[in-house]
Amino acid sequence: MIYDIFKNLLFQLSPETAHNIGLQGLNFTYQLGLNNLLFPNCNKLQQNQNQNQNQQTSCQVMGLNFPNKVGLAAGLDKNGDYIDALFSLGFGFLEVGTVTPKPQPGNEQPRLFRLTENQAIINRMGFNNKGVEHLVQNVRKFKAKNDRNKSKIIGINIGKNKDTPIENAADDYLICLEKSYEIADYIAINISSPNTKNLRELQKDDALDDLLSKLKNKQQQLSQQYGKYTPIAVKIAPDLDDNQLKNIAEISRKNRIDAIISNNTTLTRIGVENLPVSQESGGLSGKPIFEMSNQILQKLANLLQNEIPIIAVGGISSVDDAKTKLQLGAKLVQIYSGFIFKGPPLIQQCAANI
Repeated sequence: MIYDIFKNLLFQLSPETAHNIGLQGLNFTYQLGLNNLLFPNCNKLQQNQNQNQNQQTSCQVMGLNFPNKVGLAAGLDKNGDYIDALFSLGFGFLEVGTVTPKPQPGNEQPRLFRLTENQAIINRMGFNNKGVEHLVQNVRKFKAKNDRNKSKIIGINIGKNKDTPIENAADDYLICLEKSYEIADYIAINISSPNTKNLRELQKDDALDDLLSKLKNKQQQLSQQYGKYTPIAVKIAPDLDDNQLKNIAEISRKNRIDAIISNNTTLTRIGVENLPVSQESGGLSGKPIFEMSNQILQKLANLLQNEIPIIAVGGISSVDDAKTKLQLGAKLVQIYSGFIFKGPPLIQQCAANI
């Protein structure tokens, strides 16, 4: 397969170098009009979506119309630099970011580690990004190109700057919310990355309630200002006990959050404990966390009882994996690590069959 050739070449490079070159290469082939030839099934899927021919795979979540249920998880395209190229692969929606108010370099390199045999990744990137204004400009340019792009769903994932004290974190989220509100289709609140110091403290009861209350108040103001309701989703960690999960569900319900994204990377090393690279700090994603993330998903679905839709992410590497997420209560799924290891065919297969 064509992607396997590309992957074998890229995997000779360091993970972060491969990440950057891979995205640049995808963008280059897109601009040359080659993606239709390289990935014909993805092109056919996209044509069907554009022509609204595949009603079986479309759905409505958060009041938004998704052409299919498969999205790109945040973290791959942090700055919205590759939106056109990524949509050409058949994704039903993209989540770009995480983005912060000010540009920041992130953590020191190396900060990305590949566990090839386990189809897993460990990262401690640290919200490296060019700042919210750069990302918003890219999304705005994409949607301004033609009317068809206006209907393509783009979520903007927001966070706080590393140098912002945790007690002032809400200020950063409010800045990003205000700057991205008009152009985003939905906004994801990242309070679950393990790679920004103390960020997960925002998942705790009073801190979470305070943050979500402020964001919902700002959402109401911006909705009146722009005449547009932009949903807010909250992205949670998988490293939560039952009581923490129950509290998050209750606080999200209380604050009328529009969706919950379950889940981010894990600090555990389940399934990779004996590998040398497992000693690297950071969040683990990919196939090893599939069962763990499913347990969180199922518990969350039981707590929410369809009152708040769930977007499921974590270890999807096949159509059956994606179907399992939906059976456990998710309305949409997102893929990241599986895309790295399986390539565009995984996106096409899932999008056409769930």
